[in-house]
Amino acid sequence: MKDTNYTHHEQNEIELIDFLKVVWKRRWLIIIPTFVLIVLSGVYSFLKTPVWQIDSLLLPAKFTIQKQGGEFEEVLVTQPKQISGRINEQSYNTLIAAELNLDIRELPDTKADTLRDTNLIRIITKDTDINNAKSIHLSLFNHLKSEMDKKVDVEMKNIDTQIEEHKISIQIKNILIKDDLNNIKLQQIQKNIINGKIVSSQNKLIISQERIDSITEEMKNVMERLKEIETQQRKTLAEKQQEGNTISLLLYSNEIQQNLQYYGTLDEKFSIEKINQENLNLLINEKREELKQVDTEIENLKNKINKTENEIKRIQNEIKLLNDRKTRIEYTQIIKDPTPSLYPVAPKKLLNIVIAGVLGLFIFTILALFLEYLQKQKAQFNKTKTL
Repeated sequence: MKDTNYTHHEQNEIELIDFLKVVWKRRWLIIIPTFVLIVLSGVYSFLKTPVWQIDSLLLPAKFTIQKQGGEFEEVLVTQPKQISGRINEQSYNTLIAAELNLDIRELPDTKADTLRDTNLIRIITKDTDINNAKSIHLSLFNHLKSEMDKKVDVEMKNIDTQIEEHKISIQIKNILIKDDLNNIKLQQIQKNIINGKIVSSQNKLIISQERIDSITEEMKNVMERLKEIETQQRKTLAEKQQEGNTISLLLYSNEIQQNLQYYGTLDEKFSIEKINQENLNLLINEKREELKQVDTEIENLKNKINKTENEIKRIQNEIKLLNDRKTRIEYTQIIKDPTPSLYPVAPKKLLNIVIAGVLGLFIFTILALFLEYLQKQKAQFNKTKTL
């Protein structure tokens, strides 16, 4: 078993030595053509027009929408994958060719993909003409922007309309507040008038009370005077029985009659003043009730103004939110302008030379082995023929 393995190993070494001998024997057959192939590949790579890679970054338009819970959420007008798909399907080539006055068949291949975990779209074009590729990128961007920004414009106009409606509503409410303030002023004037009437009635009451006090005092004096006259009359009657002074009695009777009439007049004035006081008190109570109604109306107007002012604040907050939504709206934009690569992406000179060298060595080594094989077969055939 060991002998067999040793023989097999020895045979492999012999075959490898034979292979190396053949390669060395026909080394110039391998080296020279390989060198020529390398030179030709290098010349081709250096003479071929360089191809540049131009890339740009695009951010789709987006705006915010209000969810049912009142929260705001940013929404892209078009998903980046959809945009990349349309670009890769060459959906815009016809428009680009018409705009740039190019043959659609000569447009360089343009590809797009989305950057991972972002909404950015990377657009790549490989072309020998950098300016041409840049023009294609800008034209593509303009078409994408025109397409996507239409939806953003609709959203922007909708927000502007809402803001304008809110501003008009605020103007109307400010007018209502002014009207209510004017009504408060009128109510204040009315209140002052009522207060004036109350004060006037109270002053009249004071005057009336003074009159009543004066009348009461006068009536008291009249009563005292009557008592004095009656006393004098009784004395005179007593004297009449003694002396018969008839004239004095008659005078006392007339004076009593005059005082009684005067007392009646005073009593009538007293009654009139009392009625007047009652009327004044009724009037004061009525005016006080009117005053309460005016105060209630003023309070209602103030509450109405406060409510209107709160509504204005609420509308102003809504306007602020709408303006915030406007600031969060973003039109389609180029994040990175079309930029060529630092070095040409094709032809890859060093790679072409290496590939030419490897292929040359492989092909011409196989050719050398094949020629060696043919030579051995021919020698063996001639030997067999000689025998």
